[in-house]
Amino acid sequence: MDKTYNPVISALIFASDEPIPATDIVKAIKGIDGEDIQITADEINICVEELNAAYNESNVAFRIIKLANGYLYATRPELAKYVGYLSTEKSKRRLSQAALETLAIIAYKQPMTKPELEAIRGVGSDYILNTLLEKQLITISGRAETIGRPLLYNTTDEFLKYFGLNRISDLPKPREIEEIMQDEDFIEQKKNIMMNLIEETLEGELNPEEDNDNTPE
Repeated sequence: MDKTYNPVISALIFASDEPIPATDIVKAIKGIDGEDIQITADEINICVEELNAAYNESNVAFRIIKLANGYLYATRPELAKYVGYLSTEKSKRRLSQAALETLAIIAYKQPMTKPELEAIRGVGSDYILNTLLEKQLITISGRAETIGRPLLYNTTDEFLKYFGLNRISDLPKPREIEEIMQDEDFIEQKKNIMMNLIEETLEGELNPEEDNDNTPE
């Protein structure tokens, strides 16, 4: 592939608000320069590797990551704590402990029904499911072939983006989770999470809604 396309590929990724697949980059290039241009998705992948190598050599603050089967510019992981300090977007979208628990169960057990979810959690989950659907972190993927044909729930590409995953198989295995929980950085982050949960509990006393679900399926 002609390396003169490296800036074009970089620009397309930079200009995209969402992770852009390699196939869409190929389509954009051919849409401008003609269908006879010899460029493939594999060559896009190679270009991204070359761009990242150049960024690493220059010690710039960003790189291209693969997320939800597409490419996106992001700051380097070691700089995340500085960016996170200034960012309020994450806190606006913060999930409650009950929502995180529900999302984790669906992520590892999907596709699953509300009755299966409630059997595991031991409480009603209508409100939580509606919240996750509104945030587009889960989607209805069909109906189960069981009595009543309850709805089936799966995670979405928005879920992958929210948690910084490329594919659902990138979720940590149970053994890896145990190792993470022993990590000193995680313990420090857990303290911060606990402070957030205390704030949510106080807010919940003024506006109790979650886990008091009486909404029909």
